Amino acid sequence: MTLLEVSGLETYYGASQALFKVELAVGEGEMVALMGRNGMGKTTTIRSICNLTPAHAGAIRFAGREITRLSPHRIARSGIGLVPEGRRCFANLTVEENMRAAARPGRWTLEAVHELFPRLAERRRQYAGTLSGGEQQMLAIGRALTTNPTLLILDEATEGLAPLVRQEIWAALRRLKQQGQAILVVDKTLKELMPVADSCTILEKGRTVWQGRPADLGVDIQDRYLGV
Repeated sequence: MTLLEVSGLETYYGASQALFKVELAVGEGEMVALMGRNGMGKTTTIRSICNLTPAHAGAIRFAGREITRLSPHRIARSGIGLVPEGRRCFANLTVEENMRAAARPGRWTLEAVHELFPRLAERRRQYAGTLSGGEQQMLAIGRALTTNPTLLILDEATEGLAPLVRQEIWAALRRLKQQGQAILVVDKTLKELMPVADSCTILEKGRTVWQGRPADLGVDIQDRYLGV
């Protein structure tokens, strides 16, 4: 069953159009990879889904409900958890305070997040601003999980992180998928992304140019739309 459906999405920054009839879908319990070179509209698509950058045209449906014009906080409360690009942790709050600030009732308690990321338990009384980049990313994911989302969205899930930390993040995402968590993820590391993604959507200049299974993402498509 389709959980998130984006159809005909058009978004502007001022007079400049950034998205042109973008199409995207995420099924229940599915991990979808949103892909494309830098500047092709991936972050704008995510921002439009969350109404942080309002859509000009098109429709966004989540769990059978139209959410295109809902305010960002109502979209979050409807069951979408966002891990934004750049992490955006509250630097002057502790790790625990960051997670408690967003927490809603559900299975993702602080203890459950600590089990997924033991390092957050070790750092729970440490200020977020003093964490490493990898630890901040774990915190950003943990904070999103404590909202107990139906859909978890990650923008640049492992960008700029050390290889060992990337492995920890991917291990956590694989575990979340095994538990039935629906995930929409933006990342550039195909080696880690392809084995775990159920489907891929590629954007080029703000347009959906390819959708399909990872197994069908041939070298020609990769070179055309994802190569440097």
